[in-house]
Amino acid sequence: MADELAQVARFLYEAGTLKQSRRTGWWMAGVRDPESVAEHAWRTSLIASIIAKLEGADPARAAFLAVWHDSQETRTGDVNHLAKKYADKADARAVTADQVTGMPESLASTVRDLIAEYEDRESAEAICASDADKLECMLQGIEYKSQGYELAQRWIDNSRARLVTKTANELADQLLDMDPLDWLRTVLGEQPS
Repeated sequence: MADELAQVARFLYEAGTLKQSRRTGWWMAGVRDPESVAEHAWRTSLIASIIAKLEGADPARAAFLAVWHDSQETRTGDVNHLAKKYADKADARAVTADQVTGMPESLASTVRDLIAEYEDRESAEAICASDADKLECMLQGIEYKSQGYELAQRWIDNSRARLVTKTANELADQLLDMDPLDWLRTVLGEQPS
């Protein structure tokens, strides 16, 4: 068991690299210091739990899927859509299988199954997690655009167009209809823009 836990410990260090791994697509929009993959995964998980709850799916399962959805990027990097045109897409299942080799089998099989479920996008929770991934990208694009990165509009539009669930679509409309600081104005008792 000590060897298996040593492998888990190694993976925890590996997962920590996602805190420094930048989402590379934003560089094409001119964003100098884009969010990290870990930052993206955190808000994606939060959004997944919200969408799932409102869609009648299991919010904990959707968040669980979302928190792991980009875990393979410790080994592949964040490959943006332009790069995918020229490079073969890494198989998330194969990368995950390598990452969990040597871990306790109960953990390894759970993670392998989780990634397969997310990649298949057949369960309600996986669909909610996938929508959360797109909605988080759209939301980040709105925030970057409000900071002056006008080219982020392409990411906003592309992400918006790929949403599937009713909740994600309606939430996207709300997000597009407000300023990123409306939450603060509301808390301070000011009129939202």
